[in-house]
Amino acid sequence: MRRAVAAYALPLILLAGCGGASGTDSPDATPPEPSSQGAAPTQPADTALPSPTARDELADLAERAASQVPDQPEDAIPRAAAPVLGADISWPQCPRGLGIPEKRTLGAPMPIPEARFVVIGLTNGPGFYPNPCLAEQTAWVRERRLMAAAYAVASYPDDTTVAQHGATGPYDGSSRLGALQNTGYQQALFNVASMRNAGLATPIVWIDVEPVPDFEWSADPVANSAVVDGLARGYVDAGYAIGVYSTPALWDGVVGGFELGVPEWRAAGQTSRAEAESRCGADWVIQGGAGVLGQWVEAGRDQNITCADVHLDLGSWFHQY
Repeated sequence: MRRAVAAYALPLILLAGCGGASGTDSPDATPPEPSSQGAAPTQPADTALPSPTARDELADLAERAASQVPDQPEDAIPRAAAPVLGADISWPQCPRGLGIPEKRTLGAPMPIPEARFVVIGLTNGPGFYPNPCLAEQTAWVRERRLMAAAYAVASYPDDTTVAQHGATGPYDGSSRLGALQNTGYQQALFNVASMRNAGLATPIVWIDVEPVPDFEWSADPVANSAVVDGLARGYVDAGYAIGVYSTPALWDGVVGGFELGVPEWRAAGQTSRAEAESRCGADWVIQGGAGVLGQWVEAGRDQNITCADVHLDLGSWFHQY
C-alpha cells in the first residue's frame, strides 16, 4: 500500500531553549512512568489506516508552534564551506551497566573530536524507556558548543501498553488501528518530555524505523504504519519538524509502502564516508523524502555527513550550543 502523507512535509521549525511549543497541548516536563513491553500483539490486520481527526490542520499546527518559540539568531550557525562531519550517540555510549535488562548500556566511545554535530538518541532501545544518560550526553554536547539534534527509535507496543495509551490522543481509539496510532502519539510525547527534561534543544526529531531486537514489530505492516503515523503526528503537534532514519529495505520490512514524504537520514552500515555520501542520492530514497544526512560506522562509532547543500542551512537541522 503506497500512501503519501503530504501534510507531514512541513517547513522546519527552529527552536530554542528546551524546544517545542508551549501551551496546554505540550507534555509535562517529567517523563511518565515507563510501561512494560513484551511480545507484539497478533490481531488480524485492518484494511487501511483511519484518518486522524485533524489531518488537514497539521501545517497550521506546525506554523503556530513555530510562532510560539523564538528562532535561533540568523547567524547562530554560519554556512559551512563544505559538507559537515558529525556523529550520533544514545544509550550504548552511557556508562556501562545502566538501562533496561534487554539494552544494558555499553560505555561505547563518544564522538571523534572532528565531529561538529551530534544527534542524540532519546530512548533506551524501545519506546517508553528513556535514554538513561540523556541529560549527561546533552551536557557533553553543550560543553563542547557543538550542534545538536535528536532521534528516537520507534517500536511496536504490546497489549498492555496499547490498553494504557490507546484511548488517549487525536485518533479514534475505539478501532484497533486508531488505538495503535494513539499509542504511537503518546510514545512521541513521552520522548518529547524526556528531551525537555534533559534540556536538549533541537528543531527536528528523527524517527528511527528499523527492527528492534527483543521488542519486535508485528507481522502486519499496516499496524506498524499506524504506530509510525501516530509518532509523526505527536512530534509535529509538539512543535518539531520530523524526519526518518532507516534504509529502504529496513523501512519496507517494517511498514511496507507507507510514506511520510519527510526528510531522510540514510544509513550505510559498516562501510565508508564515500558510501554514506552516495546514499544521499536518488537511488536510496526511503519514503519519498530528500536526503539530509548519510551515516556509516567506523572505528566503533556512528559517523555522519551532511548531504547536498545542507551545510548551507545548518540552522534548519541543528540547534547550536
